[in-house]
Amino acid sequence: MKLKDNIKVAFGSINDNKLRTVLTALIIAIGIMALVGILTSIDGMKKSINDNFASMGANSYSIRNRGSGSIRIGGGRAKQKRFDNITFDQAADFKRKFKFPATVSVSSFASFAATAKYNTNKTNPNISVIASDANYLFTAGYKLADGRNFSNSEQEFGTGVAIIGSEVKTTLFKDGPAEGNIITIGSDKFRVIGILAEKGSSMGFGGDKVCIIPLVKGKLINTNPNTSYTITVMVNDGNLLDGAVSEGTGIFRNIRKINTSDENNFQITQSDSLASSLIDNLKFITIAATIIGIITLLGASIGLMNIMLVSVTERTKEIGLRKAMGATPGVIRRQFLIEAIVICQLGGIGGIILGIAIGNLMSMFIGGGFIVPWLWMFSGVALCMLVGLFAGFYPALKASKLDPVEALRHE
Repeated sequence: MKLKDNIKVAFGSINDNKLRTVLTALIIAIGIMALVGILTSIDGMKKSINDNFASMGANSYSIRNRGSGSIRIGGGRAKQKRFDNITFDQAADFKRKFKFPATVSVSSFASFAATAKYNTNKTNPNISVIASDANYLFTAGYKLADGRNFSNSEQEFGTGVAIIGSEVKTTLFKDGPAEGNIITIGSDKFRVIGILAEKGSSMGFGGDKVCIIPLVKGKLINTNPNTSYTITVMVNDGNLLDGAVSEGTGIFRNIRKINTSDENNFQITQSDSLASSLIDNLKFITIAATIIGIITLLGASIGLMNIMLVSVTERTKEIGLRKAMGATPGVIRRQFLIEAIVICQLGGIGGIILGIAIGNLMSMFIGGGFIVPWLWMFSGVALCMLVGLFAGFYPALKASKLDPVEALRHE
């Protein structure tokens, strides 16, 4: 019997046992959906991480007062190093002394959970207020959709002006213009001079729920005595990054008055290495998702094997008739194997479609884009083939060994 005829017979058997087939295929689909869905969402997370760090520029590094030797997802947090705060004067001194061909910005968080208001409209208390110089937009990967950046006088005197994120603009001003209007952040008033282009969110952090104010203004209104500033350096040529890191380290060690024999009391983090570290840690989620999917598919394969054994018992007389008409054990074996594979592939196709849909919904929820996971699609098809072979082998072997005379007598 040719492969085409075997497939036709398999579909005939499936059509005769619709409920049993649907239930079996559904079990397979759930396993594939879990596997493809989680792995698709992980691919979306990776894309989101890469896109957001790429927008910051792979040719940049930051100097902070804290950091961690490693980043862990699950299994506890790595012990975080913490050093003395980087003061406003230290950050300003670094920017003044750093003469490398690069762009240097200084910034700090004035608030992590502020509420912005305009007339009767107000945001949720989840707005990040960042005090920075004019270079921050460039080093942080922001672009202006409307308006302008801070002027020299606004930076020098700490004028009450603000550049707002697209989500803040949408919430406060709906469809009306934002530039020139006065908004209230906390108890301070700011005139809107610019609106940031939509950036989206990554890993749950909103890139559009932000208000950026001049660095000196942030220093004046910040009531936190332990504010630490972040210095970000973006070189013009990626090949010069190592040199920029070395020079920046030397300058800041001098500013912090660190002895030559002592270690740095600040943390330098390169944006590309941070992205790589985050992506590396996603492998633990990938492994967990794979194990969950395999366990589900294993259960599905056992269920399919039982159903195929029931099918062999129900079709014993049919098997005897086929053998009496000249069908060899190999033909019978192939017929039942192909039937098991066809059921698995039907379930697998449904699972792949559902997995892609759910995975991309999760991906877009965390700020990633829509992706087509070709690798996981082909892997799902291959897995269904293996599950079908595994589940169908014993029933097919049992069917091929039936005695034709005894099979014909079966009632």
